[in-house]
Amino acid sequence: MRAPKLLTIAGTDPSGGAGQSADIKTFSALGAYATSVVTAVLAQNTCGVRDILPLPVEMIRAQLDSVFDDITIDAVKIGMIGDLATARVVRDALERYQPRFVILDPVMVAKSGDILVDRDGLRAVREVLIPIADVITPNLPEGAVLLDTDTPESYVEMEAMLPRLAELGAGNVLLKGGHLRDTRADDILWTPQGTHWIGAERIATTRLHGSGCTMASAIAALLPQRDTLLEAVQDAKRYMNEALQQAARLDVGKGKGPAHHFHAWW
Repeated sequence: MRAPKLLTIAGTDPSGGAGQSADIKTFSALGAYATSVVTAVLAQNTCGVRDILPLPVEMIRAQLDSVFDDITIDAVKIGMIGDLATARVVRDALERYQPRFVILDPVMVAKSGDILVDRDGLRAVREVLIPIADVITPNLPEGAVLLDTDTPESYVEMEAMLPRLAELGAGNVLLKGGHLRDTRADDILWTPQGTHWIGAERIATTRLHGSGCTMASAIAALLPQRDTLLEAVQDAKRYMNEALQQAARLDVGKGKGPAHHFHAWW
């Protein structure tokens, strides 16, 4: 069976743990061929974000056309989109080229706590990109930002948030529960057919840099290789948990270090 060909549309991370670096490593670790389109250049590391330089939309459009004109893309993972113009260029390309799967990670807050988008960027995600996504993967703070509400503090509140997130227009919603103060880190998957809890014990680690990027990319990599979305999400969760469990082996950075994307290989 041929390796699926994937595209990440996201910002950079020179420290290697988040953004496109995490996406490409995850795609590769899970048996997919990675291509990439850069939306913004970030100066960041495991301690925080220092600066962000959005790329001109003309260059983003040229990158998208260069990839899609040459390569049949099986799945797209969208990460950091900071403004409406960029979101519209991305949506236009996806509607023209029609990749099989689109997974959107609504990147708004870095693990360091740095805010990555303004109101314009929020509108871009909520109104332009979510309606064309097959799956969105917000964590609890991101879900709260999207709905302009308080962050859930229990699994009951978390589940209650799902219908409103679904109303934003995505095909499916994976709401991640890692921010809850609990011994577990369960996620919940909403589909038009019903909801499914994806359970996991909480892993005692501070090495969470790029974990949101990694989870969304794992789903993108596995969707073309699994029979159902639920199977892809369950296997992505297992991969993510093991990457966090093995993260200490890397010993990278002075802040929130990255997950170990190649834990099964090294």
